[in-house]
Amino acid sequence: MLIEQPPLPYRLLFPEAIWRIKKLDTKTVFLTFDDGPIPEVTPWVLDTLDRYGIKATFFMVGENVARHPELYEEIKRRGHSYGNHTMHHLQGMKVSSYRYMHDITEANDLIRSSLFRPPHGLLRWRQARAIKDRYNIVMYDLVTRDYSKKLNPEQVFANVRRYARNGSIIVFHDSLKAERNMKAVLPKAIEWLQARGYSFERLPM
Repeated sequence: MLIEQPPLPYRLLFPEAIWRIKKLDTKTVFLTFDDGPIPEVTPWVLDTLDRYGIKATFFMVGENVARHPELYEEIKRRGHSYGNHTMHHLQGMKVSSYRYMHDITEANDLIRSSLFRPPHGLLRWRQARAIKDRYNIVMYDLVTRDYSKKLNPEQVFANVRRYARNGSIIVFHDSLKAERNMKAVLPKAIEWLQARGYSFERLPM
């Protein structure tokens, strides 16, 4: 549970971050996708979301946007929200604050969004304080762990069934590492949530 649904003590370390959308009038969840866009996976995600009539939020790595600007434009064209996931998928705890902030700014030159999600959900307090002055920091209420080589699709789906709740910000990945699990689970997760009365919204930019 420490990974799939971050506990309250960890959330309190970063009170400036958005972990969950509370006080909603209807049952709603927020699908998000990290690490794209890439041609091997992102178009499939977009087509799947279209099939279910769902809007989501994509946290994009700047170097992927630079390589595949047409996918960045397609995400926007289809009406999804999008955010900054650093230029080179840097983990804030492993680099200097100066380098981290520079990497975020470099990505923003391409992505141009007020939303930011730190890779791996890890950053330093000093970095968080600097980031919140320019961006809305979006964390998550549920990480499906679709990227894990130790989990099969049924285990990833079980994470959705166990931890999804009203207002959850749910993380999938449009990445090669997550492709097998994500493609198997995403349609099932959407249908399971819809059957329980949930609607889907994108995060406001």
